[in-house]
Amino acid sequence: MTGGEVAGILVAVFWAILVSFLAVVLVRLAQTLKATTRLVAEVTEQAVPLLADASVTVRSAQTQLDRVDAIATDVQEVTSNASALSTTVASTFGGPLVKVAAFGYGVRQALGRRGAPDAGAAPEPAVRRTVIAGRTLPSARRRKKKG
Repeated sequence: MTGGEVAGILVAVFWAILVSFLAVVLVRLAQTLKATTRLVAEVTEQAVPLLADASVTVRSAQTQLDRVDAIATDVQEVTSNASALSTTVASTFGGPLVKVAAFGYGVRQALGRRGAPDAGAAPEPAVRRTVIAGRTLPSARRRKKKG
């Protein structure tokens, strides 16, 4: 055998080893791809129902948020109506009630003076009374100064 033939055999053996190594790598890669395909299929089978449940939950939450928004709007409207009603009642009845209370006070004072004792007698200490919504409350009595 000549040197060229030995070199040709060496190259052929090298290529055979290289092809065998590449074949083993390709077989392992094919196994890895099959396992990955199975894993993706399993994840897809489990993820699809989970995504459907999540979608239903999000829709339900959106419905509840819409209801809460409607309730909040109604409460805001009721609050503004109550405020307007309170202002209207205060402006409508506030002034006349004060006038009625003042009139009642004046009538009581006039009736109290009408039944007052003679000018020569010593006057009794006056007791002030306060009128609150139809009730008469006595005020604190003043002490006489000792002199």
